[in-house]
Amino acid sequence: MNNSIIGWRSGSKRALNDPDHTKFRVEHDSIGDKEVPSDAYYGVQSLRAAENFPITGLTMHPEMVSSIVYIKKAAAITNNETGRLPKEKADAIIKACDEILEGRFLDNFIVDPIQGGAGTSLNMNANEVIANRAIEISGGNKGEYSVIHPNDDVNMGQSTNDVIPTAGKMTTIRLLMNLRIQMQCLQVALSKKAEEFEKVVKMGRTQMQDAVPISLGQEFRAYSDAVLRNVGRLDVAIEEMRSVNMGGTAIGTGINAGEEFISNIVPTLNTVSKMDLKHADDLIDSTQNLDPFVTVSGIVKACAVSLSKIANDLRLMSSGPRTGLGEISLPPRQNGSSIMPGKVNPVIPEVVNQVAFNVIGNDMTITLAAEAGQLELNAFEPIIFYNLFQSIDTLGYAVETFTDNCVTGIGANEKRCRELVENSIGIITVLVPLVGYQKAADTAKKALYSGRSVLDVVIEEKLLDPDTARDILDPEKMLRK
Repeated sequence: MNNSIIGWRSGSKRALNDPDHTKFRVEHDSIGDKEVPSDAYYGVQSLRAAENFPITGLTMHPEMVSSIVYIKKAAAITNNETGRLPKEKADAIIKACDEILEGRFLDNFIVDPIQGGAGTSLNMNANEVIANRAIEISGGNKGEYSVIHPNDDVNMGQSTNDVIPTAGKMTTIRLLMNLRIQMQCLQVALSKKAEEFEKVVKMGRTQMQDAVPISLGQEFRAYSDAVLRNVGRLDVAIEEMRSVNMGGTAIGTGINAGEEFISNIVPTLNTVSKMDLKHADDLIDSTQNLDPFVTVSGIVKACAVSLSKIANDLRLMSSGPRTGLGEISLPPRQNGSSIMPGKVNPVIPEVVNQVAFNVIGNDMTITLAAEAGQLELNAFEPIIFYNLFQSIDTLGYAVETFTDNCVTGIGANEKRCRELVENSIGIITVLVPLVGYQKAADTAKKALYSGRSVLDVVIEEKLLDPDTARDILDPEKMLRK
């Protein structure tokens, strides 16, 4: 399980206060000089960002880091092939990127996921870490930016404004693919339960009141179909993210990138990342507008809503065990009370509900942030990514535990289901075509207030002969789709 969302930061605060840092190097930026721990691969701009944005206490999502590093690697290859970046520099940058992609130096990505500046801090954090490692590979010392420069060499032909949204889309695709796998597993598990419960007759309910009979299998088949429909929506979301604005640089016009770079960067990025991205038809539009992320967030929210409704149903049908509906049994996972012995709560459906609530809230944040952009850029990508990645990750984890620790272990209380059906007045509905709505309503009312079964009242009132009544009021015969 990915700890990117729930793990505590391993970077900035420790880097600033660690007593082991006894040596420093002095770096300079447009703000002025600043001491940076001598053993750090990040630089002055990363350190300022860590000081300015102690917001969440969390690390940057590792998939986001990987996505940015893939972009930097593809840019180095492309810039070398177009003759702008010498081979020695390109090779060192590429090797540094490969090392990071292998999992090294991740603790040097110290900026908070929520940051001002439209992601410039994250982009520069990557530029500095890659540059300093590439400097070492080239035989220099960290901070010797005359050897390889974070902006001039690692960031060549790029801007935060095309790197960050492209990396965000790459990350979203990878996370959505994992969520899709988990949803498919849940769909299969629900489908198997539908087959298992095919002959279990129970009472259907509308607005929490008795309706007409249904099989437990039919209910689970409907759950399976709802999940399958959401898998299809996730496919749409993945495709929505494939269009990227790499090469657009600052505002989509491609300034400082060069025509060859613009033409080749996305194909090269696809090669190194093994993804299927495509150039946006309009790089300016793709730089200005973040509505694709709103679309994706809405799809993730739809998944969460469907799953939460299913979880609600399971909690309700398993209520009891003796004084509720008690139609199904959920697998016991842990003690349910610190004071009431033997109590077992539906903790897995409950956590699905809670994740869904959070996803719905995140969707609102994403919507507001996407709306709040001005002119050529939306500065609020960091909060969009933070919430969207959290939504996809946590929903995937919730689906996984829902499948493994709940759905696969659900049992049907067939006897209880049958008792509730036979004691229900809802089955009177089947008599409406034979005796009319009003007569059926009167019969239902008499059964309800007398405490007798509908079958007994129908026979007593001589609405049908006993054999016909038993045949027509057989719940199994009311299960036609």
